[in-house]
Amino acid sequence: MTEEKFSPEQSLQLIQSMIGKTREDISANAIYFLVWGWLAFIACVGQFVLKHIYEYPRHYLVWAVTFIGIAFSLYNGSREQKKRKVKTYISESIGHLWMGMAIAFFVLSVILTRIGWYNQPVFPFFIMLYGLGTFVSGSILRFRPLVIGGVLAFCMAVGAGWVAYDYQMLFAAAAILVSYIIPAYLLRARRRAV
Repeated sequence: MTEEKFSPEQSLQLIQSMIGKTREDISANAIYFLVWGWLAFIACVGQFVLKHIYEYPRHYLVWAVTFIGIAFSLYNGSREQKKRKVKTYISESIGHLWMGMAIAFFVLSVILTRIGWYNQPVFPFFIMLYGLGTFVSGSILRFRPLVIGGVLAFCMAVGAGWVAYDYQMLFAAAAILVSYIIPAYLLRARRRAV
């Protein structure tokens, strides 16, 4: 069995084609950014309304909508896994990134629940994680709207640290809008244009 030798140009073309294939995969899966983006956006705004306007003591229960995202992701992910013929290193890396992000969100939630997060400046930490996931994904894919969304989320995380707890929820909603929702629609539009 002989090993095929690639010229530097061929190697670069192979890498670019893999990135292109991953972009297509990610564009096709923009639905995850949209589902999670809209669910988190609704939860942030809903929590703000329940706490700040209605003064409902269990305002945090609105985050139960994330179970919809979990169910959707598990169902859709397993269905796509059966259809996928080839998995690139880049798409696999991004999958690991987002699995790690999900674990980080869960761990942060457990820690904050343990130490008590009522009226504490906790949303900047979540916003920072939103930014990290989209910034790294956008950098790997070379998709500027995700990178910009990540940078904007980082800026909003800093800004949220200077406002009251209630208004941090609105900063989180804005961060989700610019780092998940808008880039996801741009990914979908890009795919349709191709």
